[in-house]
Amino acid sequence: MGILKTTAASFVIVALTAPVAMAREGVQIAGSSTVLPYASIVAELFGENFDYPTPVVESGGSSAGLKRFCEGVGENTIDIANASRQIKPSEIEICAANGVTDIIEVRIGYDGIVFASDINGNAFEFTPADWYGALAAQVVVDGALVANPTRTWDQVNPAFPAQPIQAFIPGTKHGTREVFEEKVILAGCEASGAFETIMGLNGGDADAAESTCMAIRTDGLSVDVDGDYTETLARIQADTNGIGVFGLAFYENNTDKLQVATMSGVVPSTQSISAGDYPVSRPLYFYIKAAHLDLIPGLQDFAEFFVSDDIAGPDGPLAEYGLVSDPDLATVQETVANATTMGDM
Repeated sequence: MGILKTTAASFVIVALTAPVAMAREGVQIAGSSTVLPYASIVAELFGENFDYPTPVVESGGSSAGLKRFCEGVGENTIDIANASRQIKPSEIEICAANGVTDIIEVRIGYDGIVFASDINGNAFEFTPADWYGALAAQVVVDGALVANPTRTWDQVNPAFPAQPIQAFIPGTKHGTREVFEEKVILAGCEASGAFETIMGLNGGDADAAESTCMAIRTDGLSVDVDGDYTETLARIQADTNGIGVFGLAFYENNTDKLQVATMSGVVPSTQSISAGDYPVSRPLYFYIKAAHLDLIPGLQDFAEFFVSDDIAGPDGPLAEYGLVSDPDLATVQETVANATTMGDM
């Protein structure tokens, strides 16, 4: 990390001369548990390399972080919301109603959603259709929608072992949950042919069919995890039949405890995500409250430091931890440097 102190010299010069104008001097961040480790790494390095307090980074999930972000403007509100999905139009409306009208969207890179289990357990080669068949609240049987009767993985796919279905998935406040529902459960519903059958049963209502496809069973075989990935790991360690949904970086930092499944024949890795081969990947973001750039000392410097080549580039510490560097990082850097808000893009 000594190199970063040298490479960040230009930032340090700005930091040393920045004015201090508020009672709260430190940057405050909350949101996605997927983005949490990346933001924490940057916050620590920022504190080491700049004459500002180390930013405070909290988790809680993308939705919870954006809710706090949209509470208003002022030192009693957070400056940045981390998110593993894009902010929704409905959230932008809530922000605007509370005076948060200028938002800067910053894409920091890409991550994969992986499916991992106990390192000593059975190995799996999944498709989205397998997860739909295992976790959907209702499935199609003989042309009719029925409560999901499957209890073991071999009932979903005869190539699988007769292992009890026990899935630990992100709770609904996490952005990862929405990506999981859309890119795995809904995709599996469509691939299996169930979506078309459901459309036929409901009179052709596509929106209703999507909702039916993405509804997750609530009989205990799928458990929502409201905490971060460490909680999911703890659940699997307590129940070795469990299979959890993780971010790629978390898995790669716990390969001594977990084994990862393939998805549609592709092993998740930074390489397969960069190449566009792995089907369950997504961009990661943080959102800056533009009104705070002139209020909170160090906020602009922190944002620029976060997306700098030395930090977010392919040879930086975030890539070392598992982030797939954004191939269009230069554009992201320009957006941050110019404080370009979403309304100006």
